[in-house]
Amino acid sequence: MSRIEQFEDIIAWQKARVLTKNIYTITRQGEFSRDFGLAGQIQRAAVSVMSNIAEGFERSGLKEFHKFLSMTKSSCAEVRSHLYVALDLDYLSRDSFDRAMCQAEEVARIVGGLKSSIRNKLNSSRNIP
Repeated sequence: MSRIEQFEDIIAWQKARVLTKNIYTITRQGEFSRDFGLAGQIQRAAVSVMSNIAEGFERSGLKEFHKFLSMTKSSCAEVRSHLYVALDLDYLSRDSFDRAMCQAEEVARIVGGLKSSIRNKLNSSRNIP
């Protein structure tokens, strides 16, 4: 496994980028495009997923990165919550909803795994005399 040199190498960030593109695509269609409040909120939440991964990676250490990954997971949950609103208002087809939901859940799972790995590294470094 190669060392990650830049945030663009992080799989979670790559997947978040795809999710963000999909969110922008679906919010530019039909009734969704006319609901500026909801469209803007879900777009900002999706961008936040990408941005928190990038910003956390560029911070000074693993503890900071771990904190930003927690915010990333929260932003994923926000995207998912907004997707339910869009579905309930018939702004999305079931297929579009399912695709975006799967993407958001996948990013959250990957981020969760990354968080666990970092937490393990932080905990093992504390146990070294």
